[in-house]
Amino acid sequence: MTATETPPDAGTRRVTTAKAMAEAIGLEMRDNPEVFVMGEDVGAYGGIFGSTTDLFAEFGADRVIDTPISETGFIGAGIGAAVEGMRPVVELMFVDFYGVCMDQISNHMAKIHYESGGAVKVPMVLMAATGGGYSDAAQHSQCLWGTFAHLPGMKVVVPSNPYDAKGLMASAIRDDNPVLYLFHKGAQGLVWMEKNPRSIADVPEEAFTVPIGKAATAREGTDVTIVTLSLSVQHSLDVAEELAGEGISVEVIDLRSLVPLDRQAVLDSVAKTGRLLVVDEDYKSFGLSGEIAAIVAETDPTMLAKPVSRLAVPDVPIPYSRPLEYGILPTREKISAAVKDLLA
Repeated sequence: MTATETPPDAGTRRVTTAKAMAEAIGLEMRDNPEVFVMGEDVGAYGGIFGSTTDLFAEFGADRVIDTPISETGFIGAGIGAAVEGMRPVVELMFVDFYGVCMDQISNHMAKIHYESGGAVKVPMVLMAATGGGYSDAAQHSQCLWGTFAHLPGMKVVVPSNPYDAKGLMASAIRDDNPVLYLFHKGAQGLVWMEKNPRSIADVPEEAFTVPIGKAATAREGTDVTIVTLSLSVQHSLDVAEELAGEGISVEVIDLRSLVPLDRQAVLDSVAKTGRLLVVDEDYKSFGLSGEIAAIVAETDPTMLAKPVSRLAVPDVPIPYSRPLEYGILPTREKISAAVKDLLA
């Protein structure tokens, strides 16, 4: 298959983010017999967030493998398969479960290539659901992409929409490096969860790729730059549309990848608008929002008309109570208020 970001004459249909992910995996499995899927409930159930829907019916139990509830075991098995030349796609289900298998992720998946002097590749995709807003409480609602981006040896991709979900999944599976693929459950477009209409979009039917490490300008603007990712891109676009009616022009940068990070896209946008709001559903301290602010400060702080504004989750466990949960999440209302504060 030819890897292109935008097939010029591709037929498109409107599909959900979940469907786009499953399609990408299926296309890669048909094209390459070394690609297989494993994890909890990825088989006949299709993944609890729809990421492997219909794959079991087509490829069977030999290539879509339901595993026991042993994250250390099946992630370790995926690593072993990858170093032997296969291309496993392993689902962790909730990223919050990383604690029981972090040794496999950080000390094996991420480091084997380096420790082997480049002789051993680990072409493995580890995908996991992230995000709050659904009363899943403290152990099922975190994002944590900043945690993994802080650990060298892995690429980290975070799609915000169906098109990117499909293209980034294809790129991740084809990549010879270990890739952590994090999807927000609220951006999956599932019928049993409240969803943003942007979770359903036009997506080409055939295979294509979106490059890992290249941000997208989701909306052009001149007054304020919002740098964000995942579900917060959808929220920021909603806010930008609303504020346009008030004469405020907001540019939205969708990072799409944290590792590699497209620093130049951030700098180019801030140089144009002079104002920067970083919106992140991960924790505020020691995370992405501080990294983006540092990039601007270390490059040229004079491009800022006002200090950087950061909207992120405070350093507390995610509450189960719906009002308390929404009290800490970066909601549309908070994004709108932060933009207006930057312009005051």
